[in-house]
Parts: sequence; C-alpha cells; structure tokens
Amino acid sequence: MARPEVVEITGPAGELAEPAWLARAEGVHRQLRPGLPAGYADRLCAVFANGGRMAVVTDGESVRAVALWRLIENTYEGRRLYVDDLVTDEAQRSQGFGKMLFDWLQAKARQLGCDVIALDSGVQRAGAHKFYFREGMHVPSFCFRKVIK
Repeated sequence: MARPEVVEITGPAGELAEPAWLARAEGVHRQLRPGLPAGYADRLCAVFANGGRMAVVTDGESVRAVALWRLIENTYEGRRLYVDDLVTDEAQRSQGFGKMLFDWLQAKARQLGCDVIALDSGVQRAGAHKFYFREGMHVPSFCFRKVIK
C-alpha cells in the first residue's frame, strides 16, 4: 500500500508538471472553492501563469489535500509564501493530511528564503482556524476588501 506523499502539480516556472494529479485534485479543491469555473484546468493554468503554484497530498490514487500558494515580496514582511487555498477532503479530515501539507508548505517557505508564511481564511471557517492556531499561526491584522467588478 502506498504511503501518503506530497506531489507538486507545478514545476519551478509554473508549468503544469502533473496534469493527471491536477484532474484528481479538482473534487477536493471545489470543496473549498465551489465557484471555480467549469474549465478547472484552464483556470488553474492561468493562475499558475501568474505566479500560483500547487501541491497535493496523495494517498494511493486519491488526492487528500490541496494547496495553492505563491511567493510575494512586500515592504512589511519581506518575502512571504502566501497560501491562496488549503483544503483537506472533508471525508478525510483529522487524519494528518492537512498537517502533512502545511508542514511541506513551511519547509518550502524555508527553502525559498521566506520570512513568513501567511494566508487569509473566511471568518466562517472556525474549524480551519483551530487548525491554523494549533500550527502556530496568529491573526496580525484585519483584511479589508472592496469589490470593484
């Protein structure tokens, strides 16, 4: 039996390196982002072309967790690994897959010379917040947003 492992969907330049795993990730990713368009692979490739990167936790032929992340340089933190999306298959939660992926993201951040790892999480996601606090994250500021389109 295969052991869970992290697979990078994108290569270093954002190229799609694992199209079969991207297709398998869609169902889990849509648990967090149900509004993603029907052309999932095309949409994600556009995100990858603009700096997004993706990794998944696999277990046999199944995807158990998905992370979409990017590097950002800013004036107040330096280099940050920003996590756009982090989701574990709802039927597989509390089995260590999310922690495995979060630990991988932290190691990737260190490898890439990041000063911090950061993410935004909707105020309604109390279960996710418990996980983030348990992993040593804190809330340093408010996030303000105005829809312009």
